Parts: sequence; structure tokens; C-alpha cells
Amino acid sequence: MGVLEGKVAVVTGAGRGLGRSHALALAQEGAKVVVNDLGAELDGTGKSSDPADNVVKEIKEAGGVAVASYQSVADFQGAKRIIDCAIDNFGKLDILVNNAGFVRDRISFNMPEEDWDAVVAVHLKGTFNCGRWACAYFREQSKEGKLENGRIISTTSHSGLLGNVGQANYGAAKAGIAALTIIWAMEMERYKVTCNAIAPMARTRMTEANIGPPPTDEGQFDEFATENVSPLVVYLASAQAQNVTGRVISLRGGKLELFQPWHVAKSIDIGRRWTVNEIGERIHQLGDFSAP
Repeated sequence: MGVLEGKVAVVTGAGRGLGRSHALALAQEGAKVVVNDLGAELDGTGKSSDPADNVVKEIKEAGGVAVASYQSVADFQGAKRIIDCAIDNFGKLDILVNNAGFVRDRISFNMPEEDWDAVVAVHLKGTFNCGRWACAYFREQSKEGKLENGRIISTTSHSGLLGNVGQANYGAAKAGIAALTIIWAMEMERYKVTCNAIAPMARTRMTEANIGPPPTDEGQFDEFATENVSPLVVYLASAQAQNVTGRVISLRGGKLELFQPWHVAKSIDIGRRWTVNEIGERIHQLGDFSAP
């Protein structure tokens, strides 16, 4: 019996890459899965039912249970329909994995407004949209005594946590997801819902140009395979992770890492109002202010 036997999961952006890997791993551990994917191209344009349908077929052929959803996470009511798809087909929702996204990389001074809006809409707003409806459902079920536990697992990025040239839209959205995760964890703790984010490093459509192809040697460990990341998603979705919440965890290859949120590194208190000159004289006592 798998660690997620009897659970119901929604995975957004599950038609390819990391989302596909997560959906297959969740199903293998016994979860019934809503495979959500708009079927868009790498830049978010177009749509197709094929990616979601193909993953559903894979899950069923392996003996699992899954249904497809083609809604856009960037649409507020569409996100509700994604959550409702789980409830309507399987009677409940236990796990939400926010994974959908695409990139439109540009240096900030060359970035059109529509590229900013589109990327923030799918990553940050899309994560909020699905999480908003999942949180409302979990709260209702908890108040009625019907919720054993709930899980929200979102996807941030090293670009959002550490920064990356040419990804102001993507990085800002991913940083927002990390903050949203902390806030959700605070809000949903009383309802026995954990909220965490993963910062994966894997070869997908969005990263393959930089990471390159997989190793040709069959026996060599492929540190960028998407399958490396999915065990973390399964763990966070399981009962074992009931006391893990509000965290951002990275998994790249064999390296598991915990990211800490913003915190006060050092302070100086003079007990009165500062002057401009005093700030200039003493600010460097706080640390190195050169570019990161």
C-alpha cells in the first residue's frame, strides 16, 4: 500500500516536465490524481488537451486512477473548476500541487508589459487562485470535522530566492510564491493544513537550454532528471510531513536544502532619530552593501 492510499491530489501543469513526474509519483503511491494542464507552449501561448490526456493514460496504464483538467490556473473561476474537478470526480481533495508555469525571459529594460503580466499571472496569481479555492474547501471540511489533513505544495525557484538576470517577471513571481507559502502556513495551521514550497532544479522545457541534455552513459546519475524532485513532493503530501509547514525546500540531484526566509541579519539602535550623515557613517557596520 502506498503512503498516499485513499488521498486525492490536484497537480497543475502536470502534462509535462516536473508536473508530469509529480502526478505519476503521487499516483504510484496510491493517490487519485487530477492532471491539470492547459497544454500551452513554452511561452504560454496556445492550448492542447494532449499533454494532460497523455499523463492520465500513463497513470491508468500503470493501474492508477486519474482524470484530466484543461483549465487555466490564471483564471480565478477556472482555478475553482480545477479544485471542483477533484471533488466532483473523487468526492474530496487532500493535496494541491501548484506547478503550472511558463517563461518569457527578457532583460527588464526590454520587457514588454504583457510579458510581465502573463508570467506573474500564471505563476503567482495562478498559485494564489488554486490555493484560495483549496483553502476555502479545507477550512469548510475542517469545521465540519471531515478533514484529516490537507496539503498545499507550491513551486518557487532559485531565480526567485537568489535572483537571475533576465527573469525579473519569473523571479519576482517565484519570490512571491515563497512569501505566500509562509502566510498560508500561518493562516491554515488551525485547520490541520500544511503549506510548503519546493525549489526544484531539473531539466524541463524552461531550463533545458541552460542545463543541457541528459548523460549518455546509462549508469550515470542524471542529477537534473525531474524524477529526482518528485519524492520530496510525495513526502510533503504524506502523513509523515504533518509537522512540516511554511518551509521552502530545494532538491537538486542528490542535494536536499532548506531555505530560510528574510530575517534581520544585524541592527544598530541609537535610541533617537537618525541624521542622514549618521546613517552614512555607520550603515556599513551592518554588512557588505556591494551588489550580490
